[in-house]
Amino acid sequence: MTKTVLILGANGRFGRNAAAAFSWANWNVIRFDRATDALPDAAWGADIIVNAWNPAYPDWAKLVPQLTKQIIDTAKDTGATVLIPGNLYNYGADMPSELNEATQHRPTGPLGEIRETMERAYKDAGVRTIVLRAGDFIDTAPSGNWYDKVITAKLRKGFVDYPGDLDTPHSWAFLHDLADAAVMLAEQADDLPDFFDINFPGYTLTARELHHALEQVTERHLALRRMPWWPLLAAKPFWPMAKPLLETRYLWNTPHSVKSMRFADLLPDFVPTPLHDAIAASLQSDVDPDRIVPRLSGASRRPFNFCCPYSKAT
Repeated sequence: MTKTVLILGANGRFGRNAAAAFSWANWNVIRFDRATDALPDAAWGADIIVNAWNPAYPDWAKLVPQLTKQIIDTAKDTGATVLIPGNLYNYGADMPSELNEATQHRPTGPLGEIRETMERAYKDAGVRTIVLRAGDFIDTAPSGNWYDKVITAKLRKGFVDYPGDLDTPHSWAFLHDLADAAVMLAEQADDLPDFFDINFPGYTLTARELHHALEQVTERHLALRRMPWWPLLAAKPFWPMAKPLLETRYLWNTPHSVKSMRFADLLPDFVPTPLHDAIAASLQSDVDPDRIVPRLSGASRRPFNFCCPYSKAT
């Protein structure tokens, strides 16, 4: 293995974090540029292709099959392993409370069906593939996800807005950790089955638990409120994003926790970031120059390359 990785979607959520993690692990990182690069040429010599391309929801039905075919054809030609950040849509609205690699996939909407079809295409094509499946993202920078766009968007005004039941367990993945796990799996790619599906056991939190952690990190009293869904229902006839967002509503009211039967054995050296450190790293507003990045647990952990404004100096 030459330790060369091609990142598709390097400016997106997973892609940006994956590029940083692979770089820190001394991989040669190639960031694909859609404006100038041709995929077969860019992928030549790459051991891993990270498929972090993620079109807008309304474009999934049209674009995901096209992108999938391009990547499969390229991986066949180059022999590269494809690494995909998977989500929970495949499990569907009737998913059980504990999700592991043996949990049956029963997608109940177009988004889940598109993802299931995409993953099956890789498997049927015989392309060496790793699907690293995780819950909702906690990112290290605002990236337009539920966490920063809704839940923590009004922290400066003293509010936490939550899009579901306040006592229902919900699964979260800190992208810094998810990217580290992706690198560790990539380095074992030659020893894994041709199609390998593995879950990422991140944090499982109710809204009240997340709210309490946010209060502890920010050292502020924060009001916890339920986000109203009626604006999305009202916008459904004329805003294309409303329908797919409403399709995912069940995830906020169905208790679930992402577990793994494989993760600990395959990645024994993985050190998860403590929840409060992850939350501190995710809050980018009101930067205080007197507060610095917290020291992470585990000497082998790569440092954050951003400011954690609500963390105590150590």
